[in-house]
Amino acid sequence: MRGPGSGQSEVPRLASHLVLAGGGHSHALLLQQWLMRPQLRPARSQITLVNRHSTALYSGTLPALVAGLVQPGAASIDLRRLATRAGVTWVEAEIEGLDPARRELRLRGRPPLRFDRLSLDVGAVTACPAAGGGQAVKPLEPFLAWLEGQRPPAPVRIRGGGAAAVELALALRARGLAPCLLLRGRQLRLGSPAANRLGERLLAEAGIALRREAAPQEPADLVCTGSRAPAWLAAAGLPVDPASGRVLTEASLEVIGHGGLFASGDCGLVAAAPRPASGVWAVRAAPLLARNLRRSLEGPAAPLHRWRPQPWALQLLGDGGASGAGPRAVAFWGPWAWGPHPWLWRWKRHLDQRFLVRLAAAGGMAAGPFPSPTDSSSASVAYGGGAAMACRGCAAKLAAAPLQRALARLPGARAPGGPEDAPLVATLAGGALLLQSVDGFPALVADPFLNARLTTLHACGDLWASGAAVASVQALVTLPEAEEPLQEEWLLHTLAGVRSVLDPLGARLLGGHTLVGRDGAGLALALCVNGTTPPAWHWGKGPLRPGDALLLAGPLGSGVLFAAAMAGEGETAWLDGALARMQRSQAPLVAILAAHGCRACTDITGFGLLGHLGEMLQASPGAAHWVVELEAGALPAYPGALELLGRGWSSSLAPANAQALALLEGPVRLRQAGSGAAAACLGLLVDPQTCGPLLAALPAAQAAAALEAMRRAGFAEAAVVGRVLESET
Repeated sequence: MRGPGSGQSEVPRLASHLVLAGGGHSHALLLQQWLMRPQLRPARSQITLVNRHSTALYSGTLPALVAGLVQPGAASIDLRRLATRAGVTWVEAEIEGLDPARRELRLRGRPPLRFDRLSLDVGAVTACPAAGGGQAVKPLEPFLAWLEGQRPPAPVRIRGGGAAAVELALALRARGLAPCLLLRGRQLRLGSPAANRLGERLLAEAGIALRREAAPQEPADLVCTGSRAPAWLAAAGLPVDPASGRVLTEASLEVIGHGGLFASGDCGLVAAAPRPASGVWAVRAAPLLARNLRRSLEGPAAPLHRWRPQPWALQLLGDGGASGAGPRAVAFWGPWAWGPHPWLWRWKRHLDQRFLVRLAAAGGMAAGPFPSPTDSSSASVAYGGGAAMACRGCAAKLAAAPLQRALARLPGARAPGGPEDAPLVATLAGGALLLQSVDGFPALVADPFLNARLTTLHACGDLWASGAAVASVQALVTLPEAEEPLQEEWLLHTLAGVRSVLDPLGARLLGGHTLVGRDGAGLALALCVNGTTPPAWHWGKGPLRPGDALLLAGPLGSGVLFAAAMAGEGETAWLDGALARMQRSQAPLVAILAAHGCRACTDITGFGLLGHLGEMLQASPGAAHWVVELEAGALPAYPGALELLGRGWSSSLAPANAQALALLEGPVRLRQAGSGAAAACLGLLVDPQTCGPLLAALPAAQAAAALEAMRRAGFAEAAVVGRVLESET
């Protein structure tokens, strides 16, 4: 209990939920402002950012990216990292709709998000004509995937005549393709006669043909005919501009007739001062949006500020070097146009780089913990630094040494034959075995739904490693202190995340228990998992036997990837790839391993591969007479893991796990692929894993067939990583 003189300060209770829908420029700048100036952040508010991808392409760099002058990583905003540093819950999901009356944002494949305030910056899609076909330029990700399949000098017919279409045609020409513009009328649509003349000059110098008054049904390869806001905004009953579908707002950016809903960027339009869809307006709107979101949450008495956008915005249009004379750009401002000139290109690149560097510097600030999805103090701790960070997920488990010492002092705590992943509970009628295990940890990621998916897959690994099918689960959910509506929301998404794993398996969530974490404790989930298996499929951790091959079902390195991400290090694609792989159920492996004579199995979790291999040795009475040989070069690793290990990054549990390296001086022999990678390889062996792969022992004669079956089942990274040999002494 707390009381006067207790020495404990009261933790502020979160009271409202602000949802940022979409990762447009306005929202990226909001995160940056909250990170650099925490006092601007709405007080006592849980803030969630939802976007379909963890990165957002900065529109200003798209021509340079298409022309091949910059790489994708240099043209992207890392939304997950920005959100993490700003103490904002990151949710990667596809937005499918909105119910303003229920104040719910609808997401694909998961429960809707309830909100008290909602800010929309969901971008736009290409306004495609009904006939003629072609790849839409927006959303950008499918277009860029299409672009990767084009080889010079392939012809590319582009439907459109606005600034985006002209700039895209020039960039494609610089890439070596042969673009042609299909115009609806006779002229380009660049905003003024002077701009149109200058645009035609650039196209002519680059050798890009114009097909004027092209019929709507004329075939096109690309469609760049302006943009429209996503259709679900109008379907939700929001007021929209009929021509563009953009949500109509007051000058405060609050949606007309819908208090507490805001819209900006390409999906919003100030009704009294309409401006074209452009990143310029999104950037200019961000400071006002930040002030008004905070004021809106402070109460109805706080008046909202009004935006007075300037009538014109400077537009810099680059040619990417399409003319062969080096990159140039032109400038448009109202009725005037200047260029082309190399210094305008350099100015454009300077402005684009300055914007991206500003956001990247914020996202890469000094280390702070991964925010709890509900930690009311995360707004302050996410900026600090200096102190070492304790890892979450399975890396938060107790180190092996104190665990073993405690069990050794407790009478009857040791199971005969050593530890098992899922102990036998009972033999059921008909002979099936009932197995049970328990697992859980503090939230690894801030998204309660995704965290619950990962925790459930991780806990089920104990059953799959024992040859069992998951039958039922009970959950223990610890929720942070907050007002009841927020706790209800977190619990709903946590339980839905558990069900997202169990339902495809035909398993049941029987029930469980909830707790409220005091003194600022964040979300945590623990699960008791039950499963059944026929006796012939029941494997323990051992015994291993000479002649066994060791198969690893997937890559290692999740611990170091998350440890580095907590400090703003590593590439976004590395964490994206790891999270996608970690969400793959290993249930199909049980039948494959059984069909190929599996003798022993475990799942690689908190103690790392070498620590859990040591448990397999402990369960093998004849281990003194043989040796396990591991192939360093065969160990699969997540992209980026070995690089980070080589640079000195490690999970906070890794030093304790390193005691297992003593096995390399005894029953385990490591065949190194090369001395240069030795340190990184040793780090990989003791890296703690969340949702780690199964490690199975089976007859060497069955290894190739088992490996092929695992890869056909979708486990492409599976590998034979070792073998059990007779001792040479």
